[in-house]
Amino acid sequence: MGLFDWRLRGAEVLQQGGVIGPDERLPWGQTALMGVQHVIAMFGATVLAPILMGFDPNVAILMSGVGTLIFFLITGGKVPSYLGSSFAFIGVVIAASGYAGKGPNANMAVALGGIIACGAIYTLIGVLVQAVGTRWIERFMPPVVTGAVVAVIGLNLASVPVKNMAASNFDSWMQALTFVCVGLVAVLTRGMLQRLLILVGLIVATLAYAVLTNGLGLGKPVDLSGVINAAWLGLPNLQSPVFDGPAMLLIAPVAIILVAENLGHIKAVTAMTGKNLDAYMGRAFIGDGVATMVSGAAGGTGVTTYAENIGVMAATKIYSTAVFACAALLAVVLGFSPKFGAVIQAIPLPVMGGVSIVVFGLIAVAGAKIWVDNKVNFADNKNLIVAAVTLILGTGDFTLKFGSFGLGGIGTATFGAILLHALLARRAD
Repeated sequence: MGLFDWRLRGAEVLQQGGVIGPDERLPWGQTALMGVQHVIAMFGATVLAPILMGFDPNVAILMSGVGTLIFFLITGGKVPSYLGSSFAFIGVVIAASGYAGKGPNANMAVALGGIIACGAIYTLIGVLVQAVGTRWIERFMPPVVTGAVVAVIGLNLASVPVKNMAASNFDSWMQALTFVCVGLVAVLTRGMLQRLLILVGLIVATLAYAVLTNGLGLGKPVDLSGVINAAWLGLPNLQSPVFDGPAMLLIAPVAIILVAENLGHIKAVTAMTGKNLDAYMGRAFIGDGVATMVSGAAGGTGVTTYAENIGVMAATKIYSTAVFACAALLAVVLGFSPKFGAVIQAIPLPVMGGVSIVVFGLIAVAGAKIWVDNKVNFADNKNLIVAAVTLILGTGDFTLKFGSFGLGGIGTATFGAILLHALLARRAD
């Protein structure tokens, strides 16, 4: 079967409780609508990550679409996944660029060079996996390690919204209102509305913020002048990378985290579809790595396969890769709309801070879920020590200096988890 040859299935398949497989599709109209749903699902996190790093969210949306198309082509249309902005880059990008947390990142170029270096290493890992398989990765990164590393990504970033995104007591209360809104959507709604808890919570909190500020004068009002003046269509603000040694050394190790994320996501898709995708693991790593390099070369964030979209697949039972091709094309179109970017920039910083608290917390909990799902035995001192040390290294932003180069919390936690597990496993044997 060719790259664009999907077997057509009717909607009655879903009504009868069936599924749409990766090599199948619904009629194009319904497939396109499903693509829109996937764009909405990835939207909140894919936009939030570049804002936290001082990148252009329009470029991030554009490159998420381009990256997903690259992934689709390299995997031969066999792996249903959407590639969005990776949160694993936030801490190291902030450290490498010295970003203060507000407005455009003036030192973005050196971070882009590091993102490209990371993508290159990730691609090489994919080539190796394609040649020899995944067993060696699973040996060095068992669930106790991957769970700890994923959890650390969220915990390490906790100080960003708490310390840098609330300039006043009013702003802090608005952050609290925002995460309460997201929580209420998550618990009190059902179906697709519940799947869009981040986006819906953000909209509700922004409206409440506008009432309290523009209406009652309690804080900095929402400014929509940028939205009104922005053009509907235009070229995004592309940026060129600068290859700086210390920045590349700081950011490149994120490749290990991306491998752990992608490995877990593909295993999840395999479990849902009943189709063993291990044969495509190497190609998936290569696709993600090449997409990350292309994104960094244009001024975008590093990308990764998205759990949000895996959640949508789980809810809809539609795993067609045609859906992701449609979603990617829509994201490319949105990337060429300055007005769309202006809307994103108009979101109040405290509201983004409240959403960030939820997102970073969900990432931390996702790490714990890896432990639970894989029944990690914490009665085993080896697992207990690896998890305990990793969490504190990452949360406390433990930094090791190598001359002028410093390896920050996420880096020390990632490599510390891998090396500590390897050492203690050898001693245990």
